[in-house]
Amino acid sequence: MLHLILAALLLVQSSKDVASSPLREANNATQEDVITKVLHYMESNPETLEELMTNDYAVVEGDIVLLNDRNAVKRVWPRREIPFTISPELESRTKVILSAMAMVSEHTCVSFHRRTSERNYLTFFKSKGCASYVGLIGGVQPVYVGPQCMVGNIAHEILHALGFHHEHTRRDRDQYITVLLHNIMEGKERNFKKQSGDTFGLEYDAASIMHYGRGFFSSNGLPTIVSKEEVMNMGQRQKMTDSDVQKVRLLYICDPPKQTGGN
Repeated sequence: MLHLILAALLLVQSSKDVASSPLREANNATQEDVITKVLHYMESNPETLEELMTNDYAVVEGDIVLLNDRNAVKRVWPRREIPFTISPELESRTKVILSAMAMVSEHTCVSFHRRTSERNYLTFFKSKGCASYVGLIGGVQPVYVGPQCMVGNIAHEILHALGFHHEHTRRDRDQYITVLLHNIMEGKERNFKKQSGDTFGLEYDAASIMHYGRGFFSSNGLPTIVSKEEVMNMGQRQKMTDSDVQKVRLLYICDPPKQTGGN
C-alpha cells in the first residue's frame, strides 16, 4: 500500500507540470485510478495499516504488536470478565467498540465491563490502523483502532487480545490455501509465516474472522492468498464463524467438563 501511496504522490506532483492537453487528461485519469486503489486498499484492509503507515518493526502481520519475546505472549486472561476503558479521543467510536465486544461475547462466556480498579485491562486507543497484542500482557493493554476499523475489525483485534493468532498462520494451512509470495510487498513476506498454536482439533476455517483476505499486503493488486477449495468469504469481518466461537469457548473453558458417574 505504501507503494501505491508513493505512486499517487508522484502523479499529483507530475500533474502540476503538465499543460492542459490530452496527456494531462490521461495523467489525471491515472492519478484518480491510483488514489482510488489506495483508498480501496485502506478501507478493505485496515488491519495492515498500522504496520504499513508507521513502519513499526514491532508490528507484524499488519496488526499484531510484539513484546520483546514473541514466544512469551501465550497467556489467557485469568477471568472471563474482561475490564476495559476507551480513550477520550475515541469517544465518538464507543458504539462501534461496544458492538465489537458484543460480537465476541454473544455466543461465548467471555464478557466485558468498564474498568473500576482492575490491574489488567484493555484500553482502546486511536491509531492509524487496527492492532493488538496477542494474549494477556499485564497492566494497561492497548487495542488500537483506526478510522477504517469497523465492528468486525475491532472484534478481530479483541480476539487477538484474548490469545488468538491469525488462522492463515496455522501449521497445516498448506493443505487448504496457497500463499503467493511473488505478489507480496517486498519485506512483508514474514507476515505469512506459519506459527505454532493450538488448533483445538478444529478444522481449518478460511472464512474465519481471524483469516487474512485474498489481497492483504499485495504489491500489485493480485491475490496473496488463494484457497484450494471455493471460499466466497475468505477474509470476511462481518461475523464470528462457528469455529471462531468454538475456539473462544474451548480456550476459556465455557463448557465445564462433563462429570463422570460414580458411586
